[in-house]
Amino acid sequence: MTLRHFLSTQDYSRAEIDALLEQAAAFKRSPRGQQLAGKSIALLFFNPSMRTRTSFELGAFHLGGHAIVLAPGKDAWPIEFEVGSVMDGDTEEHIAEVARVLSRYVDLIAVRAFPKFQDWAVDRQDHVIKAFAQYATVPVINMETITHPCQELAHAMAMKEHLGDLQNRKYVLTWTYHPKPLNTAVANSSLLIATKLGMDVTLLCPTPDYVLDERYMAYGYQNAKDNGGSLKVSHNIEEAYSGAEVVYAKSWGALPFFGRWEQEKPIREAHKHFIVDEAKMALTNNGLFSHCLPLRRNIKATDAVMDSPACIAIDEAENRLHVQKAVMASLMAGR
Repeated sequence: MTLRHFLSTQDYSRAEIDALLEQAAAFKRSPRGQQLAGKSIALLFFNPSMRTRTSFELGAFHLGGHAIVLAPGKDAWPIEFEVGSVMDGDTEEHIAEVARVLSRYVDLIAVRAFPKFQDWAVDRQDHVIKAFAQYATVPVINMETITHPCQELAHAMAMKEHLGDLQNRKYVLTWTYHPKPLNTAVANSSLLIATKLGMDVTLLCPTPDYVLDERYMAYGYQNAKDNGGSLKVSHNIEEAYSGAEVVYAKSWGALPFFGRWEQEKPIREAHKHFIVDEAKMALTNNGLFSHCLPLRRNIKATDAVMDSPACIAIDEAENRLHVQKAVMASLMAGR
């Protein structure tokens, strides 16, 4: 039997996504279980975390399992990922050994590893988590790399809780200003899940430079076709917000300037007005607002938007706990 991982929702059918969301809703109603009784998960953090670490550790505990947290290069040996490399630098052991040894110890492996932000042609290969999936003999879970599938499930769950059926709901994924260019992971993932669930999606960004990687745009267009929704790109704020039922905000770096942030900075600085504020939300159809968090208030969204009844960001953050339990339980049941 082929080993099943949770690396991207694009690897899962609409029916499988719906089943995970149903299981997550069941865990929200009844949080405890024994699906991971006597089992363990290794959580490897190559980057900082607050919500992800807390929700995964608690999720494993709620299901009777045990989580072991590791930070390679800090409290664990730095890891080499290149095949055939001569390891005469800072790395102490190779992924080929790390993944297989951990697989002898634990029942699940979860990985959080951001891009290096130097060369998108390299980063888009998602080499770290794919290497874990290649060498591990237990299921591997993506805790955020160049996509963030756990976040997108939590986002979908929150939308369904507030809107019910999401088919053809008008959804706006808007770029926002941030003083630093950030990972495109959440933007990629929200595009994937919204189109997978048949929503009418508008990607709103300042210029064509901020359109997402062609891989995720292609997935989005195909998802929309397969699920009866739509996807379009807009650079017009008023047009995009008009009649929207969900506004999802995120900042991300322009891929053509990846690794050359000083050249991107003037473009970024010229579009601070993309902030989500009361005037923009007034254009929507009583639209919901959300963000993956952390969020810089009065930079990405105003206090008034964050503190309004329309903001479901806290619901989405809570749902990380429930959807991740569903993912862990599903992977264990599949073994």
